[in-house]
Amino acid sequence: MDLPRIFTIRESSHRIHNPFTAGKLATLGQALDLTPGTRVLDLACGTGEMLCTWARDHGVTGTGVDISTVFTEKARARAAELGVRDQVTFVHDDASGYVAEEPVDLAACIGATWIGGGVAGTAELLGRSLRPGGLMLIGEPYWLREVPDQETAVNCGAGAKEDFLLLPELVGQFGELGYDVVEMVLASQDSWDRYQAAQWLNLRRWLDAHPDDELAAEVRAELTTEPVRYTRYQREYLGWGVFALTGR
Repeated sequence: MDLPRIFTIRESSHRIHNPFTAGKLATLGQALDLTPGTRVLDLACGTGEMLCTWARDHGVTGTGVDISTVFTEKARARAAELGVRDQVTFVHDDASGYVAEEPVDLAACIGATWIGGGVAGTAELLGRSLRPGGLMLIGEPYWLREVPDQETAVNCGAGAKEDFLLLPELVGQFGELGYDVVEMVLASQDSWDRYQAAQWLNLRRWLDAHPDDELAAEVRAELTTEPVRYTRYQREYLGWGVFALTGR
């Protein structure tokens, strides 16, 4: 049970595995007015940057769950680096079936709603760990504008145009699921660039260091095509944001 190697190679220098900068992550924590002792569950937590920095800056406690052994090891190291090992725990597990033993104040899935088969299933999963009146965070892509064809959708990471919604429709979907949207922080074009372009450097440095690895051909192919794909399609059509929800 682990992520494919290509994913951890691609994001090897990343502390945040989505198109947020450290500044945007800090803005989100401030916007939520987090208080010391807030109990957090972060499903598909990656290398744990949200939990670790919020533990340091706001005094939260909590658990992060991720399927990657590489990421959970890095998350524990980050907790030690920031001096918050007594506040946060990281678990190597399949987040798609993970429910907290006790209800939490904040349940999050930031950019990995595939763990619940989409937004609705992920909200249902998070809700199983959330105390009444608690806060839910969902990070999700959305279309910046109408997508002209299936080719564009696929090149933006969607299986079909219907996989993502325009921003007003996504916000409306949360309401249809029974939640009020009480905050949101959106990625910018620059933060998207920082997320995507950093991957190209990661790929090239890995390829230079591992030319004979069994993944070398796959990494070379990705490095050759990704800059063009991103600038032609994803940069123009795909947005991303984190939405804070409370049940109605």
